[in-house]
Amino acid sequence: MFHARKLCGTICAILALACEPGIVPVHAEEPTQVRAIDVSRLPFVRQTDERFQSYQIGFSHLTGGETWKAYDAMPKGRQAADFAEVREARAAANLNTRRMRNLTKALAPLYIRYSGTTANSVYFHNSDSPPPAKVPEGFTVLLTRERWKEALRFARSVDAKVLTSFANSAGVRDDNHAWTPKMAQEWMAYTRSIGSRIYAAELFNEPNAPEPPRIPKGFSADDYARDYAAYRAFMAKAAPGVRLAGPGNAMLGIGVTLGTPPEQYAAAAPRPQWDIVSYHFYPALAQRCAPATSPLGMSADRALSEEWLARPDAELARFKALRDQYAPGAPIWLTETGGAACGGLIWQPTFLDAFRYADTHARLARGGLDAMFTHALISGSNGIIDEKTLEPNASYWPAVLWRRLIGQRVLDAGPNQAGLHIYAHCLRGSRGGVALLALNMKDGADAVSIKGRARVYALTAPGLESKAVLLNGRLLTVGKDDRMPPMAPRAESGRIELAPYSVTYIAIPQANNAACGA
Repeated sequence: MFHARKLCGTICAILALACEPGIVPVHAEEPTQVRAIDVSRLPFVRQTDERFQSYQIGFSHLTGGETWKAYDAMPKGRQAADFAEVREARAAANLNTRRMRNLTKALAPLYIRYSGTTANSVYFHNSDSPPPAKVPEGFTVLLTRERWKEALRFARSVDAKVLTSFANSAGVRDDNHAWTPKMAQEWMAYTRSIGSRIYAAELFNEPNAPEPPRIPKGFSADDYARDYAAYRAFMAKAAPGVRLAGPGNAMLGIGVTLGTPPEQYAAAAPRPQWDIVSYHFYPALAQRCAPATSPLGMSADRALSEEWLARPDAELARFKALRDQYAPGAPIWLTETGGAACGGLIWQPTFLDAFRYADTHARLARGGLDAMFTHALISGSNGIIDEKTLEPNASYWPAVLWRRLIGQRVLDAGPNQAGLHIYAHCLRGSRGGVALLALNMKDGADAVSIKGRARVYALTAPGLESKAVLLNGRLLTVGKDDRMPPMAPRAESGRIELAPYSVTYIAIPQANNAACGA
């Protein structure tokens, strides 16, 4: 999780130089010709992880602590004068409710990342006795056995494997400022003692974005390499089955380099040996940290632009090159991402962001990513589930359909057109079947033509900035008994209409595509 103070100097400098709006309006366009797709002949591209679509739950949900202030609680009519104005206290969350389990099971199987800035300075209270009134020196937050046990129980109940990270603050460092497993040792031992395990771990959260006291001031790539070597040696003995990920650098899609470049971490001595190459990416800064019309922000007017949607591509290409040079064959995980750093865009809970959400998953799956962790599963304006109401935000519904329909095998549906993106995968659970994802981001209708019968799931909304989502014209709501609503498709064949501003999944079970096992 990007912390506000990390970005302060960079933001202030850039905003002083340029704050031109640069808005690209979403123009009305005439309907295009019908696009014919021979689903039986779409070629195989690559295969993703079964748990490709995954999520982060910020560590402050386990410990309590600091979080981003809701937009309606921020200063009105002006940018915040101080970063303290955009932060507020957060109480620990109760994840083990029927509603949270039901909503998350609809996305399973998945990975859950318990991490974030808070995890960098967590003290694990390895005792069933009451915790101390004050967090020990060298740490900022405290995690109890019970809260960690509850987090693991929640993950197990929703078929999630756990990714986490460890404390890196002064409380775990020796006299030479080197990392020690002081907290990790007790944490891992307790996890084993209750019959649980974690699947993968990063040394700590975002090494290139140091924020004292969570990460020592002046922390360098060489420091990381030294600490990682100690960490890997410790994990080989304490938890030999855990897959180690790194470097987990924070990357921004706004032409700004944040801290030390990831290539320096990869090349430092002793050279880190990663089982998984990981990174974080945010395409912009939210309105809490930068005006929406500035070069660092993103306004609703530009939310469907090709430039905005393409921002994740460059960083994936960068980490593919890093992986190929330093960790050949390792999977690439985007272990934290979302609409914008600084807690999410003001309109991120609405249908307008559903296009970015669906498009980013599809384009990065095709481009070479193996797993993608959205920040967050539950949170304020950047969660797919609202943390206060436990109601799904708009992007939750395309996530459910992705889980139900999109298989691991990626197919090539051809190049995208401006305003109309079409992606293809093998249909989940259907031998020879194909699933299409069609994003019509124009105010005119479009259409695709296929051979055979199809099940069509068309998501629309009363307005682009509405949280309400309709499936084939019917409002999607979670029942009072916390049950998922029926998500019935409509049956079509031949020409399939794509409504203006729609996210449409098309399942073709009898596509007879050889790449899908036909």
